Amino acid sequence: MKSDRNPAGTVPHRAVEPLPYRFDVSEVAFDVSGVTSEGATWLASAGGYPRSTRALWADRPTAPVVIPCGSAFDVVSAPAIFGRRMLDRLWDEGPGSGPVAAHRGRILLFAAPGTAQRLPSLLEWEEWGSGGTSGRGSAVPPLLCHGTGDAVTVPALAAPPADGSRQDSRWLVAPDTRAPWLPTPEILVWAAVRADRRAALRKIVEPVPGAPISIFPPPDQDAKVYDVSRRR
Repeated sequence: MKSDRNPAGTVPHRAVEPLPYRFDVSEVAFDVSGVTSEGATWLASAGGYPRSTRALWADRPTAPVVIPCGSAFDVVSAPAIFGRRMLDRLWDEGPGSGPVAAHRGRILLFAAPGTAQRLPSLLEWEEWGSGGTSGRGSAVPPLLCHGTGDAVTVPALAAPPADGSRQDSRWLVAPDTRAPWLPTPEILVWAAVRADRRAALRKIVEPVPGAPISIFPPPDQDAKVYDVSRRR
């Protein structure tokens, strides 16, 4: 999976695993074939001992690794459903995304260094942050921003054995270059606002008392395949 920014039409058609409407990372097919040696080099470069990190991956390719933020990338962690909606907006209406992972019920969006410091102030300035007085941001859940001094657990670079066990850490958009394109805080603010508006549009109307209720769930209109050829 390409995670660097490229003009449309210059990247082969490859897709990210679609996410179900009722998001559960344990139910998404585990496929990290897009993680390349160059992508692993980029991830390892974020730490102070990249050779040791790569040696660990070589010895234990299915082991997640804790990597510091702030130098090669920052990470914005969103609740699973809202993070999925942000990802949808980035791919449907925006420039695409950088690497993205799912970890323990949250979506980790890799962003440009400095995003962790800038994003919360931008959200508050636009009155979309949690606790905003305008009420506009009431539907925007708290976004956890990890920057300098923080660390995140990144998924393994190789798929675990197909033993049917639940996996709570996986790549959704895997890095495969030494210099992936990363969204800026302004782009992520835009994605959060669009995701919030999208959620407001699809709020479920409370059923009228006594009205028949269908036992069949509505079709998932938001299940997407993120095609890198559409990245702008």
